[in-house]
Amino acid sequence: MFISSQNSEPSFKGFTLVMPAVAVGNVGQLAVDLIVSTLNMSRVGHIHTDCLIPMAGNNPYATCKEDAEELHTPAEVYTAAELKLAVLQIRAPIVQTKSKKFRQLLLSWIKASGFSRTVVLSSSHAYQRDDQQLQGTPLRYLVTPSLLKVSAHALKELGWREMERVSAFPGLTDANTEPRLYIPGGGITKGLYTDSCTEDLPLAVLLLFCSEGDNIPDAFTLVNHLNDWLQLLDNHSPEPNKWKIPPSWNLLFGSGIPPALF
Repeated sequence: MFISSQNSEPSFKGFTLVMPAVAVGNVGQLAVDLIVSTLNMSRVGHIHTDCLIPMAGNNPYATCKEDAEELHTPAEVYTAAELKLAVLQIRAPIVQTKSKKFRQLLLSWIKASGFSRTVVLSSSHAYQRDDQQLQGTPLRYLVTPSLLKVSAHALKELGWREMERVSAFPGLTDANTEPRLYIPGGGITKGLYTDSCTEDLPLAVLLLFCSEGDNIPDAFTLVNHLNDWLQLLDNHSPEPNKWKIPPSWNLLFGSGIPPALF
């Protein structure tokens, strides 16, 4: 259930929604962090659900001491109205037995909100790639039929590779077995995509093959690919690194404890 933090319900009609899947390396969440921080997006509400492990913490995008003491929750919604962009940041793992319920909740909210399209940022285990998936860059995409109708030309211009379907039994070819969509380490990515196809929702998945570790470079790679498509930033900027790193990234590897916690 979406709960607004404003006096009136925000309108998302015609907005693009960007959200991460909780997946290997947390690449999607890190990429979303860069978007929220760089665009200085406004928090407009949160999603209240028992499907996520409950947690709370300080403001990950704090710019001053007063901001740092704001309380933040596991699933929050941010907007940049001038770009018609909304972001759902998910900061906690999904309760294992409630994965399907969480997907249904998300899709119900997406439909009710009137988003024009949804982009899911995700990742998958690099070591489980099929031979054909070793070719080209580590970026792959998926798009539902309803979004393909309006975005086919743009995706073709970008030259991205669609996520390959793989054999159900690697190394064996069986004429009776259809290749399947397999996203190991991708969390709810596959379920969200297949549900959106069934419900005729305009949704795309951008995912990166990666390994667990320092996934900051992967986040920059993913968000740059997203920017090539959505044009969130000026691509002609003279600055080599146009993305603003949020202060919470100082704590990614456990370096220090924020005083505001106490």
